[in-house]
Amino acid sequence: MKHLSCILKTASNSFFHLFHFVLIHIERRAGYPLFFLLPDLCYLAIALFAWYNTFIPLLNEDTHMKIPFRAVLAILICKTLRWFCRLLHRGGTAMPGRFAMKICPDLLSLLSGSVSTVAVTGTNGKTTCCRMIEEAFSEAGYIYFANRSGANLMSGILTEFVMNSTLTGKAKKEYAVIECDEAAAKTVFGQLQPKAIVVTNLFRDQLDRYGEITHTLNSIRDGIRTVPTAVLCLNADCSLTSSLAVNDLPNPVLWYGIDASASLSSKASVLSDASHCIHCKSEYLYDYHTYAHLGGFRCPNCGYCRHKTDFAVTRIIRMGSQSSEVLFRTPLGEEPLLINLPAAYNLYNAAAAISAAYAMGIRKEVWQNALATFSCGFGRMEHFPLAGGTRMILAKNPAGCSQALEFISAVSEPFALVVCLNDRSADGTDISWIWDASFEVLAPIADRIVSIYVSGDRAEDLRLRLKYAGLPDSRIQVIHGPEKLVDALELETLPVLILPTYTAMLDLRSVIVHRCGGSEFWE
Repeated sequence: MKHLSCILKTASNSFFHLFHFVLIHIERRAGYPLFFLLPDLCYLAIALFAWYNTFIPLLNEDTHMKIPFRAVLAILICKTLRWFCRLLHRGGTAMPGRFAMKICPDLLSLLSGSVSTVAVTGTNGKTTCCRMIEEAFSEAGYIYFANRSGANLMSGILTEFVMNSTLTGKAKKEYAVIECDEAAAKTVFGQLQPKAIVVTNLFRDQLDRYGEITHTLNSIRDGIRTVPTAVLCLNADCSLTSSLAVNDLPNPVLWYGIDASASLSSKASVLSDASHCIHCKSEYLYDYHTYAHLGGFRCPNCGYCRHKTDFAVTRIIRMGSQSSEVLFRTPLGEEPLLINLPAAYNLYNAAAAISAAYAMGIRKEVWQNALATFSCGFGRMEHFPLAGGTRMILAKNPAGCSQALEFISAVSEPFALVVCLNDRSADGTDISWIWDASFEVLAPIADRIVSIYVSGDRAEDLRLRLKYAGLPDSRIQVIHGPEKLVDALELETLPVLILPTYTAMLDLRSVIVHRCGGSEFWE
């Protein structure tokens, strides 16, 4: 009790001066001189230092832990900026973390030490896989947090850890499910120290940012080297992902995939991201393809081949428009499994999530129920009460887009199609990939596509692509702006399928949620 008044005084003073500091910073953006900030910076530093030396030791005296002053300052500023962002109805998913990193570059390593984390990386399927793992954690009663907004760079991940820590750096929750950008894995994994790492697949994506696909692979490999005890959950059907376990990495590995007995074979892709052996450069032979370069690969020269799976879809019982039912094999046996999402590529996401749940000690009955009941992430097969029912399917690279188009081509009822293309930094400025995506599969069902809308920053390029794919140009409407596009969709009575790139999805989804209701993308 003798320290209570001092604690309250120093804590309140520090918060007051931080609040004052942020207000002055906002005013500076409107043209106020920089030197006006100096008194506030001094007051803030003095107040925080006093608070740190009085308040932190008392809070942590039972754990004998004292984090550096710069870490406390970074946490406080990050939390305050997040509060301001939400006050202004902005996400605040990454920007607060960028400020915190400037103050304390190793803050993530200080906050993640007591958290058991599953990290998910790869080109396609990260968000959906994370949602499945989250549902398994929830069913198992695990107290966890996740970067649900999709802010998967270091700044976004750090922001979530800060928001789920106390001002003294103590974790509020025991578990975390973290989506990590492929290129960021190199720097994130070392600080995050995850217990399990899921690598979904590797495809060409944003060449202007990632470069060649081998650069992405090496980034993930370098990240894994910093956590030699983490359990790797690897896609056995992806020759690039599988190569992570071939070299000098000592990590234990769980393999997942789709076996040949599932009869999901498709034609070999004309444009493959991995047609030749990563070790000896000989051309692969395939016993079967599932899609793109995934399947039963083998090198006739050096013997590198698909690894035997620990978790696998062995037979497809039913593939519906809302869900799938399969026979699934694990180390515990083979049983039917209901997956509350359609499309073949989601079978891989389910297998990846199951392997991660197994690695984290979750019982079979728990993840079975989780996959049967979970809801998808924002923009990933997401439903909206718009028109005759609207489904949004993110498409951001040739492989992912082609799989979404395969799903759309199987729709048997008449529908309206919306395709949106942006070329902003988060999408990739090079849009030539749309010519590698298989829009041609829509031509045979053109009579079922009653209306076709194209939108986004590069709508005219998209219109040309659809015309060359064989869709009637007279039926293609170019609509600029998400507000006008939603106006047009509100007049539709048929089901609507929307295929947007990332930033186009965020823009359009914001308008739809505002008019039809729904959660924000970070919720």
